[in-house]
Amino acid sequence: MSPHMTPEEFRRHGKQVIDWIADYLAGIESHPVVSQVKPGEIRRALPSRPPEHGEPFEAVLSDLGRILLPGITHWQHPGFFAYFPSNASGPAILGDLLSSGLGVQGMLWVTSPACTELETVVVDWLAGLLGLPDHFRTDGAGGGVIQDSASSACLVALLAALHRAGDGQVTSDGITRRYTMYVSSQTHSSLERAARIAGLGAQGVRVVDVDPRTLAMDPSHLRTLLDRDRAAGAVPAMVCATVGTTSTTAIDPVPAIGEVCAERGVWLHVDAAYAGVAAICPEFRRLNDGVGEYADSYVTNPHKWLLTNFDCTVLWTADRAPLLAALSTLPEYLRNTATTTGSVIDYRDWQVPLGRRFRALKLWSVIRWYGAEGLRAHIRKGVALAQDLASWISADPGFELHEPHPLGLVCFRPRWPGLTAAEADRATLRLMELLNASGSMYVTHTRIGDRVVLRMAVGAAMTERRHVEQAWEHIRWEHAALSGTLPAED
Repeated sequence: MSPHMTPEEFRRHGKQVIDWIADYLAGIESHPVVSQVKPGEIRRALPSRPPEHGEPFEAVLSDLGRILLPGITHWQHPGFFAYFPSNASGPAILGDLLSSGLGVQGMLWVTSPACTELETVVVDWLAGLLGLPDHFRTDGAGGGVIQDSASSACLVALLAALHRAGDGQVTSDGITRRYTMYVSSQTHSSLERAARIAGLGAQGVRVVDVDPRTLAMDPSHLRTLLDRDRAAGAVPAMVCATVGTTSTTAIDPVPAIGEVCAERGVWLHVDAAYAGVAAICPEFRRLNDGVGEYADSYVTNPHKWLLTNFDCTVLWTADRAPLLAALSTLPEYLRNTATTTGSVIDYRDWQVPLGRRFRALKLWSVIRWYGAEGLRAHIRKGVALAQDLASWISADPGFELHEPHPLGLVCFRPRWPGLTAAEADRATLRLMELLNASGSMYVTHTRIGDRVVLRMAVGAAMTERRHVEQAWEHIRWEHAALSGTLPAED
C-alpha cells in the first residue's frame, strides 16, 4: 500500500488543520503571550528517535497541542507589544496554503509563468498603493521582487551597489579595493551582517552621527565621512537611510541624505521595513519624501504591519541593471528559450538563493480580501491606539515619554525617584520582567542616550483599545508596586 496521503485523507486532515487554526485564533487570549517553558523542556518531551512506522495525523495534532503549543510565544495575541507586529491574517494563511499545495519552485519564468507574472503584478500594485515612483515598477527601468526578509533585501542591494561602485570589477574579480558602507547607530544590525557577508567586513562600515533628540542620521557628518574615505583611497559603495528604525522608529532625513549621495555618486538604500507600509494611507505619504528623487533601492515588509504572514518582504530598485549584473549566472541546465531571448523576468537573478517560493499568492490574497480601504483602516487603527497610549503616558507624572512617536511604536521610561541612573535602569528591566511574566502582555526595551526605555509596538490584528488600556493599567500597577519595594528618597 502506498505511504502517501491520498487526496481524500488530505481533505479530511486538512479540514482538521483549518479547524485547529481557527480554534487557536479564536481562543488566543486564553494563552500566556510569552511561552512559560524552561530551556530544553520541549526537546525532552519529544522522542529522541524518529518513528519506524508511520503514525496517524491525529497524533501530530495531539502532540502539537500537548507539547509544542506551551512553547509558543503568541505573536498574534492582542497583548503582544514586544517587537514590530508580524501579522498573520486569514487570507494570508490561505494564500500560503495554496502556495504550499501547488508546490511551485519559481526560480525561472518557465518553471511556472504564473508565479513570476503574478509577482510582477502584485509588487506593482503595492508600489502604486504606497505612492512609490513609476521607475520602481517592473514595466520601468527598475522593478520589485519579493524577498524572504529585509536582511536579504539589504544584502542584495549592497551587492548591486558594489557592482556599480566598482564598474563591474567586484563581480568579475572580487573585492580588490577598499569599499565602505554608511549607516547610523540606529540602523538595523542586518546592514553590518550584509557588509560581513559581502566581504567589506566590519571595518568597512562607517557609523554616521545622529541627532541626539530625534536619533535621525546627520547628513553633514555623512558628507564628512564620505569625503574623508575618498581622500584615503576608499570607494564609498552604499548609504542606508532608515524610515522607522527598529529601536524607536526614528526617521532619517532621506531628501538631505539623498542630496549628499547624488553629489558623490553613492548608492542610496532606504530601509523602511516596518514603517514603509504606512504610506498606503495618504496622511503618511510623507514617509516617501526623497525616495522618488534619490533612492536606488527601497524595502518594506508586508509581513510586519500589512497583514501578510511571514515571510514576505518587497525590495524595489530604481534601475535593475546593476542588480542583475551582480547576481546573474546562467548554467546550461537553466537555459531555455524565454530566458535567452530576454523577454521574461527570471527572479532567481534578483535574490541570493536560486529557488523561490510562490510568496506572491499570499500578498495577492491579502490585497484582494482587504482592498486598499481595509489595509488603510488597519494601519490607522494601530497608529490611533499608539497615540492614545502616548497621551496617557505623557499625562502621568510617574513616566517619561520619548518623542517623537509618529506611528505604532511608543517608547517611554518609568521614573524612579531617589535611584541613580544605573539603579533606575535595573528597576526598569525588572518591571519589564514582571510584566512579561504575567502572561497578559509582552514588551521589550531599548536604550536611548544610554538609558533603558520600554518599547510598546501596537499593531497586532486582534489588538483593540481595551487591550491597550489593560496593558497601560497593568504597567502603572506594577510600577507602583515595585516602587514601594525600592529605597525611599533621602
